[in-house]
Amino acid sequence: MTATRTEPAAQADAWEELRTTALLGTDRRPLPAPAGSPALVAAATAVDRTDPATALLELAALTAVRRRAGARPATGPSGGAAAAPADPRPELPVAAARRLTVLLEGRSGSAGGTLANLTELLPQWLATARARGLRPPAALVPALLDSARTRSELRGDVVALAGPLGRWLAERNPDWRFVLRTATDTPGQLGPATGGAAAGPAGDPGAAGAPAAPGDEHRIWHEGLFAERVTHLTRLRRTDPAAGLDLLRGTWPTERAEDRLLFLDALQDGLSPADEPFLEAALGDRSKNVRATAAELLSTLPGSALATRMAERARAAVRLAGTGRALLVTPPAECDAAMQRDGVAPRSPTGRGERAWWFGEIVAATPLRTWTDDTGLTPARLLGLPVGDAGPDGKGAGQADGTWTDDLREGWARAAVRQHDADWARALLGPAPRPGRGGRATRTAGAPAKLLAVLPPPERAAWTAAFIQAHGLGDAFQLLGACATPWTPPLSTAVVAALERAARSGTYPWSHSGVLGMTERALAPEAAPAVEALASDAAPDTAWAETFARLAGTLRFRAAMLAELDV
Repeated sequence: MTATRTEPAAQADAWEELRTTALLGTDRRPLPAPAGSPALVAAATAVDRTDPATALLELAALTAVRRRAGARPATGPSGGAAAAPADPRPELPVAAARRLTVLLEGRSGSAGGTLANLTELLPQWLATARARGLRPPAALVPALLDSARTRSELRGDVVALAGPLGRWLAERNPDWRFVLRTATDTPGQLGPATGGAAAGPAGDPGAAGAPAAPGDEHRIWHEGLFAERVTHLTRLRRTDPAAGLDLLRGTWPTERAEDRLLFLDALQDGLSPADEPFLEAALGDRSKNVRATAAELLSTLPGSALATRMAERARAAVRLAGTGRALLVTPPAECDAAMQRDGVAPRSPTGRGERAWWFGEIVAATPLRTWTDDTGLTPARLLGLPVGDAGPDGKGAGQADGTWTDDLREGWARAAVRQHDADWARALLGPAPRPGRGGRATRTAGAPAKLLAVLPPPERAAWTAAFIQAHGLGDAFQLLGACATPWTPPLSTAVVAALERAARSGTYPWSHSGVLGMTERALAPEAAPAVEALASDAAPDTAWAETFARLAGTLRFRAAMLAELDV
């Protein structure tokens, strides 16, 4: 039997009064007079109002208890409620179900705090269980839905794992209504569970659920919260880019500027020449941020009209010297209306000189093949050429003096990230930087972590491991964040060795708190013995001994957690 809240209108008004007083402050709005049932009025009258702030909290507590206790059984439909659709996926093994209970409760299961915050391990468990095509026991589905209600980043995996039972429950509990508006990567898995079960495809076994009723996808788009609409559009673009574009085009004129910006950004999934007319029109949008995003997306389409225009500007700004041994730069003298329409801001928001800013924007938006096709040189050869100013006559000085070198390489780095060009990213990164004079690392153009993300996962891990071996963990946080998890054995070994060096150098663990937090979630569980050895070697009752013991315990926990899901 289901339950609904039947709170009188007067009590609802009393709750709103309390909330308004809390928002405005008791110094600006007096405490509301007691209202509601006689018992509630008597209890509220007995509250000591000497301290208005304390009294407000006590009145809120009374009203909250009344609201929660005031649920009465609703009259069920004639003939009884329809049962939840069947879920054909195999149920979790008993040990994995017990582990899920521990993770949902957020307790370590061991004394002394020797494990990481287990709520941080829940996303890994959910993703793995979903990939294995398992379903949770029915008794745990409500707790799963509650966890996703407060942590939106869990919703995709939780909704897929909960399957048809989760959607059936969401229809009967307004606290879980987000389930009905959460799109999975599988078309037709939206909306209420009104029919029989339908198993998801092998690529997403967790998407089992009922087929969507006609119009459900449009209901999510038109009635969902903003974040839910962005999620829906993003996932629709991954499966049917044309349908996603049509959906956005239908409401585009009525969307707010800040919403148009994020909706436009979602088009990067499944981006193709078919999107060019819509994006070209967006270059005339009244919002400068929307125009800039449209221009950036168009620049990732090498054959787009914008990319062609930018390539012509780049050819006018950079040329190979007659000897072929240097690049000479003539930055734009002005930012004309055509450049502004193509997303180049007339004033630099970074404090750089305006000509350097315009030049960097043009290079970043130019197809990278322009440089290799026009010169016949590889990315590595181009990066090795000296760069100089072409000068007033366009011929340059007798020898390139390095002017514009940083601007050109920064522009190439941005283009490599934007266009996902692994060859250019690899050339820009080079081998893992080695310490230069004075022990300082040589500088890599662009943001190394962003360039790393363009490379295949094994290559990212290998480059980061080499970097950590040379430089330790001080500048490795963003690089590690770009690596796939769990980290590869070589990368895990490099991280453990760097932690050992840090402990011996006399630094404190909290100097590496960000990396340590990531390590608990991403270090290969097979590294547990090595970490346990570090814990044994550390001086007793020290911060590093505690840190290594906690990390080793967490790795053992993760190893057992993942093994329980291997069925």
